[in-house]
Amino acid sequence: MPVRIKLGLSLLVVLVAAIAFYYQHALGHDRIQYLVAFLGCFMIFAMWLFPEVKREESAGGVRREP
Repeated sequence: MPVRIKLGLSLLVVLVAAIAFYYQHALGHDRIQYLVAFLGCFMIFAMWLFPEVKREESAGGVRREP
């Protein structure tokens, strides 16, 4: 995934997690607001840590001849 898309998606996740964190705080859900913050951070971390899957042209581990 290109870096520009990752940055945009990271920004979107931070924004949604911050809104959800504030909303949960307004409702009085103390523990859930921290869970939302943790999940937002975890999603961003996992997206940047794990590489995108790149598949070769093979089916079931057997290469196809053109």
